[in-house]
Amino acid sequence: MSERFQPASRPNAASRRRRRPPRIAAVPVAGALVLGGLTGCGSGDLSDAEAEIGAAKNEVAVQKAMQKVVKAGYPGVMVSVKGKDGETRDYSAGVGDRETGEAPPKNGHMRIASNTKTFVAATVLQLVGEGKLKLDAPIDTYLPGVVRGPDYSGANITVRHLLGHSSGIPDYTAALVPDTAGMPTKTYTAEQLLAPALKAKAVFPVGKKREYSNTNYVIAGMLIEKATGKPVGDAVTERVIDRLGLEDTHWPKPGDTNVPKPRMEGYTAPPGGKLKNVTGMNPSISGAAGMIVSRPRDLSAFFAGLVGGRLMPAEQLREMQKTVESPGSGMPNTTYGLGLDEMTLSCGRIWGHGGDIHGYQSRGGVTTDGREVTVVVNALPAAIISKQSSMEAMEKEAMQKMKVVMDLVDTAICE
Repeated sequence: MSERFQPASRPNAASRRRRRPPRIAAVPVAGALVLGGLTGCGSGDLSDAEAEIGAAKNEVAVQKAMQKVVKAGYPGVMVSVKGKDGETRDYSAGVGDRETGEAPPKNGHMRIASNTKTFVAATVLQLVGEGKLKLDAPIDTYLPGVVRGPDYSGANITVRHLLGHSSGIPDYTAALVPDTAGMPTKTYTAEQLLAPALKAKAVFPVGKKREYSNTNYVIAGMLIEKATGKPVGDAVTERVIDRLGLEDTHWPKPGDTNVPKPRMEGYTAPPGGKLKNVTGMNPSISGAAGMIVSRPRDLSAFFAGLVGGRLMPAEQLREMQKTVESPGSGMPNTTYGLGLDEMTLSCGRIWGHGGDIHGYQSRGGVTTDGREVTVVVNALPAAIISKQSSMEAMEKEAMQKMKVVMDLVDTAICE
């Protein structure tokens, strides 16, 4: 997974989604897929002729960009875009259910994967604003003795280090989820996810650099539980999801593998294998790093509410938006804050995150002038590449597949 929740196919010396090239676990282009009905729907009537013409041009551009995504090998794609006119439009293309051949629903449910991290970071920063946590306090202040590795501990790793991926703590997914070709079925606790990471040495000295690690957010979830006395899912629901009125967004309970309908089915495959449906995976393998199920409109509304200052005091939002470079992350034109990324597109900057998990990849973000976009495909780039002789060649092709998705993001919000 780029940097978001994406298991690796081999032990990682450095972490990713965030934004190492996607690990090759899932694969090959599944036969020739027929482009499904390309449709969009507006949320209201336009009163200005110029705005109407602009919206029509944007729709044509988005449709063409979606065709490229499907031709690249992704089974299906959903797009939700809010333009300068304030209207939100939903589109879909390709195949949303390979068994029935149906097109993806417009604004269908999907797993948002590592976009969950931004929900978790927002909750932590709320607690900081309330004085229940301190951003620069050691983890041991709240979870004494919980984080103890061979050469690191919670005594010198702070809450800020966790949210900004500068802790050096190894990514547990390298041990628990070596690839994304299978479908996780086991229900994990946070302690079980954390355990394999604590057996490995730090990937770098605390605070010396930034490298993505899902383990950071498993621990952040534990901090939320300690500070609130509630399960992390309940706390995030109360403080973020309900506060913003995200009616189509939920944090699954332990053992809940359902993605509500209407939904776009998710698919995966090993190199050279056949795509299979993994919609019903057990999301607990991602824990607080990637649990949430939502819809494109809701995900865009979340980022808009966050950046618009509706979730935390201005001081904490400023901390969240202090970004740093992360060489080797695999995501060009991107800098990283505390669970919130700043991406530079052809028309300016957007704030977002992104998510990769078995069967789904999502990208997008919001501008400060009110534009929003969320793009979702129902396979990871590594699931639709051809089997090649080297890992390097496959990673290169996977990055090319990812670029097609990012081009759609840019087209939707900029053209």
